[in-house]
Amino acid sequence: MDFVNSGLYRDITDHAHDAPAWLRHTAEIGTEAGLLVFVGLFALGWWRARHSDTRAFAIAVLAPLAAAVAYVCSEVLKSVVTEERPCRAVTGAAPSLAECPPYGDWSFPSNHATIAGASAAALVLVRRTLILLTAPLALLAAFSRVFVGVHYPHDVVAGLLLGAAVAPAVVALATRPATRLAGAVRGSTAPVMRWITGPGPRSAGLPHASHRRR
Repeated sequence: MDFVNSGLYRDITDHAHDAPAWLRHTAEIGTEAGLLVFVGLFALGWWRARHSDTRAFAIAVLAPLAAAVAYVCSEVLKSVVTEERPCRAVTGAAPSLAECPPYGDWSFPSNHATIAGASAAALVLVRRTLILLTAPLALLAAFSRVFVGVHYPHDVVAGLLLGAAVAPAVVALATRPATRLAGAVRGSTAPVMRWITGPGPRSAGLPHASHRRR
C-alpha cells in the first residue's frame, strides 16, 4: 500500500513539475487561499440566514463551527498516526512546489482536505444547491495538496471523508440547542444581537409591511 501511494505521489508531483509555470504558481497560491472561498460562503450563508427561520439560522451558524470541530479531529488523529510528510519521506520524488512543512507537522490526514470536506458538507446543510459548488471545490482543494507535494493521496482522501463525516454529525447534534439559543437571542432588545441574528423571515412580525410599501 505504501509503495502504491508513493508511486502515485511521484506521478502527480512529476506532472506538477511538467505543468506550465502559470499553473504551478496558481496551485502554490490556491492550495492555501482556496479555503478562503469556504469562509466567504459561510459568511454569505450567515447573512442570508438572517432572514430565514430560526432553525435555518442556527444551522448556518453551526456550519463553520462544525468545520472547526472536524479540523480539531484531524489534528488529534495526526498526533496519533505521526506519518512523515512525503516531501521528506519519498525518495526520488520531485521537489515539492510548496515548502515542505517542518518535522512534527504530520501528514495523515490532511488538515486542508478535512476542512474542505467538512465545509462542503456543512454548507450543503445550509443550502442544498451549494453542492454544485462546494463538492468540486473540496475535491480541488484536496488534490492541490498532493499536486504541490505536501501530502500523499491517501492523506487527502482520508481528510475529505473525515470532514464530510464529522461536520454533518456536529450540526445534527447541535441543531436543537442552537435553535433554542438563536430564538432567545432573536428575542433580545440589544441592537447588536438583533443585527447579528437578523429579523427572521421578512413576513414575521411585520403584519403591516405590505401597507407601508404602498
